[in-house]
Amino acid sequence: MMHHCPYCGTKVQNNESYCIKCGKKLPEDMHERLTNTKTFNKNWYFPISIMVLILLTCVFYYLFLQSQASQAKELYNKGEENAMEGHYQEANDALKLALEHNQSFPQADVALNFVDIAKIAEKDMQRAKNLLEEQEFQKALALINEAESSLSNFNGDTVIPLINKLTEKRNTIKLEQLKYELEQDPSINELKTLLWEADAIQNEEAEKITGNIRTRIVEHTFSKANEQLNDKQFSDALLVVEDGMKYAPESEKLQSLKTTIEKEKTAFETAQQQRIEQAINSAEEERKLNENDAIELVSVNVEKDEQGKAVIKGKVKSVATIPINTILVKYELLNDDEAFLSNKVYVYPDKLYPDQTGEFDFTHFDIDQKKQIDIKVKTIKWYIDQ
Repeated sequence: MMHHCPYCGTKVQNNESYCIKCGKKLPEDMHERLTNTKTFNKNWYFPISIMVLILLTCVFYYLFLQSQASQAKELYNKGEENAMEGHYQEANDALKLALEHNQSFPQADVALNFVDIAKIAEKDMQRAKNLLEEQEFQKALALINEAESSLSNFNGDTVIPLINKLTEKRNTIKLEQLKYELEQDPSINELKTLLWEADAIQNEEAEKITGNIRTRIVEHTFSKANEQLNDKQFSDALLVVEDGMKYAPESEKLQSLKTTIEKEKTAFETAQQQRIEQAINSAEEERKLNENDAIELVSVNVEKDEQGKAVIKGKVKSVATIPINTILVKYELLNDDEAFLSNKVYVYPDKLYPDQTGEFDFTHFDIDQKKQIDIKVKTIKWYIDQ
């Protein structure tokens, strides 16, 4: 076992009477030398005191920083509340104080940047309002779009109210622009464009304007399609109605007109087909008439001339629908109902038009009319102009 000086704790030998370090006489009892009793060195008081002071300073500085951070957080929250309510100047003041309390506060720095841009956006909205009063719609919309674009890098609950204000202001400008353009008696194509613009605005007033535009489109479509229907332009009328229904699909007026056009088209086509069939039948009947029954015998007689010779005279009439020519009449002469001579004679003029009358005559110089002579027309032939 190691022995120590009970006064300073220095190791000693069993045969030593005095401590070689502190010089004090060692106890005769060896058991007392077993205890290592080390006295505190007074030279340590100063460095320990310095360390304690530094530690306390750090603690107080930390508490100070915590206090500053807490106050900065409170000011930041106040600034955010003001920004959400649209009080951007108050928000600006609170956020600047927050940064004075805590310069390493990135959220406050971002929020302050947003507030600066929001103040500019507020001014742009006021300028847009003035432009709206001067009916400078496009310039006003450009300002709103520019303001909204400047906020594209920000998000969160603080940004939403300002975005909503910008959206509301844009809708107001668009509504006023729509009203103005509707007063300028726009064409049907312009009305269709205005309808899409009005439909994109989601508010009650825009819905009324949308309904008004749809009504005007329906009336224009109905009028134009009805004119084409009266002119039997069924396909064009259907195209007009179907185009109008793209913009007013729920219109009962256009749906009813479409049904009417389709029925009228079917009825017209059916009637037209019937007329074509009738025309074909009539043409066939006419062809048969012209080929087989084009000449009507008006009269035919056997007379006696001054020399007592038999003279045949007759008339025919064209009942054809087209000109006919080279009409040849074949007849027989009868005596006591017995035929004793056949002959052919041409009608003059050579060509007969519909309802025109022609004549024929022939003198039989070799026949003396001493007895009663009768005549019978056997056939009449003709040619048709092609």
